[in-house]
Amino acid sequence: MLVGAGISSPTNGSVFAAPANVPIAATVTNGTSPVTNVAFFAGATSLGSTNTAPFNIIATNLSAAFHTCRCALPEMKRRGWGRIINVASAHGLVASANKAAYVAAKHGVVGLTKVVAIETADHGITCNAICPGWVMTPLIAQQVEAHANAAGQSVEEAKQQFVAEKQPMARYTRPEDIGALAVFLAGDAAATITGASYSIDGGWTAQ
Repeated sequence: MLVGAGISSPTNGSVFAAPANVPIAATVTNGTSPVTNVAFFAGATSLGSTNTAPFNIIATNLSAAFHTCRCALPEMKRRGWGRIINVASAHGLVASANKAAYVAAKHGVVGLTKVVAIETADHGITCNAICPGWVMTPLIAQQVEAHANAAGQSVEEAKQQFVAEKQPMARYTRPEDIGALAVFLAGDAAATITGASYSIDGGWTAQ
């Protein structure tokens, strides 16, 4: 998925896009790169966790987004145009047990999005977040398969159980649907949309 002549951090969910005829400065990236959203979850992480997984989750999902914004904004301000689209999560708006680090990180991404939007409002830059619910990524597919094996279910039954636990709409969001929303947010029609968090979660956060 490409958005104009965009740049993205390879280790987080922050997406940056410029018009197709405006190259991003070489100090940030060279050429056009794919939009990326690599999340590090590592299973359940409660506040009582004593391993390093919570720190890695926060570093990947929040710190990387912060530093990518920090590095990209000077050039965006110099050009007087920019689009920042942070891929957060439904867990950036609501919480679930045993996901302390991930929920904290994704709430942080939503907060970061608001602050960047306010600070860049008069620079031709917008900053928004996309908050997906269940998306059938390879990571989720592994979890579904493991659950199916443990419960003696078919994979299809486990898929439906997973999505129904959180979402009124028993349907997974497709990655291309998230991409389409990102393309809209990078376009001219969204020029005055900034600081917003868009849920694409089958009604998860409407409850």
